[in-house]
Amino acid sequence: MKTTSVLFAGVGGQGIVLASRILAQAAFESGLMVKETELHGMAQRGGSVISQVRFGFEVHSPLILRGEASRLVATEELEGLRYLDYLRPGARVILNRRRIAPAGGGDGYPSDTAEALEKRGFKVTAVPAPEAAREIGNPRIENTVLLGALSRHLDLPVAAWEKAIAALVPSRTLEVNLRAFRAGRRF
Repeated sequence: MKTTSVLFAGVGGQGIVLASRILAQAAFESGLMVKETELHGMAQRGGSVISQVRFGFEVHSPLILRGEASRLVATEELEGLRYLDYLRPGARVILNRRRIAPAGGGDGYPSDTAEALEKRGFKVTAVPAPEAAREIGNPRIENTVLLGALSRHLDLPVAAWEKAIAALVPSRTLEVNLRAFRAGRRF
């Protein structure tokens, strides 16, 4: 298996670190070598957070070079746009339909982020994770909904994903996270 590079981008408090750890654990459960790193820029104040996960039969570095990522999970639309230079041509973007106004104000969003990404040659899976999470009954599980959507575009067994979720989320939230993951797989 060729090395797969997945970039997670969003803002503090959106569960990026947990989501990337779940992916890393699912890859590990699948018998693959995994490297992971994260960057918290003012995360506690809603600042930018990215996490990088690389997995395959042989992985030498956790860092994703610009133009190398095959997948981007954007938990917030503007943050997804901010890190496009990390994507290789034709990469898959799992785009959460969530907009968080920048701290300085203004609206840096295109009228349709998914369409803007597609025009740049990326494959987009736009996920209304906020609505899905509310329907399930917990607005804090958007990240797990997005993992479900991502899982459709990675060659990792569903059982490995579910085992990773069980290992990493608090036991009291396991069932709701599994429901969120399964809901995300429908997108």
